Amino acid sequence: MTSSAAVSPSLLSVHLRLVGMAVLWGASWPMGRVLAQTMPPLAAAACRFLFAGAILMLWLARTGRLAALRDWGARRWAGMALAASFGVFGYATFFMSGLQHVPAGKGALVITLNPVITLLLAAWIFHERLNKRIGLGMAMAAVGAAIVITKGEPWHVLDGRVGIGEVLLLGCVACWVAYTLIGRKVMAGVDALTTTAVTAAIGALMLLALTLVVDGTAGVAGVLAAPRHAWLCMAGIVVGSTALAYAWYFDGVKALGAGAAAGYITLVPVFGVVFAALGLGEVIDASLLVGGTMAIAGTALMNLGRR
Repeated sequence: MTSSAAVSPSLLSVHLRLVGMAVLWGASWPMGRVLAQTMPPLAAAACRFLFAGAILMLWLARTGRLAALRDWGARRWAGMALAASFGVFGYATFFMSGLQHVPAGKGALVITLNPVITLLLAAWIFHERLNKRIGLGMAMAAVGAAIVITKGEPWHVLDGRVGIGEVLLLGCVACWVAYTLIGRKVMAGVDALTTTAVTAAIGALMLLALTLVVDGTAGVAGVLAAPRHAWLCMAGIVVGSTALAYAWYFDGVKALGAGAAAGYITLVPVFGVVFAALGLGEVIDASLLVGGTMAIAGTALMNLGRR
């Protein structure tokens, strides 16, 4: 009795932090939409990861892991740069550009395609085993995402009638899938915090370079001239959706295991849609409701099948 009573509050706090992680990651979609509407998208992405990378590197130093980077060879750094080019540089570019054209709630649901495509390619490349539950979840998530993307007319995927915003968000999916699969090869033996901090810092420098080439100093000026509410959203994404949310996620992985912690990511699009409706006044139409429910249920079923 004493042991059970002592463990329960600790586990409860872990679960609550994982819910908080899902809330903060869900909130990043409407906040990102605000940034995309009020700042040059490339400059906003660069600013986000410059701040986030700095916080994560400080966190790395505080946990005593920064010194280990000195022992990395050229191959390790090249692998991290490759991962950053997809997981930060590519993803952030498509994310901010896509949210210029697509409502935040819709964007949050499109990203439910991430685990579907990742698992399919992992089964093909790494020969991971799939089962009926995973297969059914994949089908549900894919059809649900197609309904969301095409506003309830999924057959339009075949004739190419998909908007530029949706195409850009599919670029997010492609980049994240590539980042996940590359990570399995080039980041083996590196803990999640170090990987996140290093790739965020490298990706930030890539984004800054692209911003200066494409927008010049006008991009930086556009960020500095953004209204106060945009900077509040920037702070929310940097501190909340990056540093704090990742800290809570890593705590969950340590206490419950990667599979159980990852299950909470299913809640991210739910909070994304809710916050977009409450904060930005976005309408939840029938295609968003039906397709979103299918996509989220399919993702949950996939997670259950993987366990």
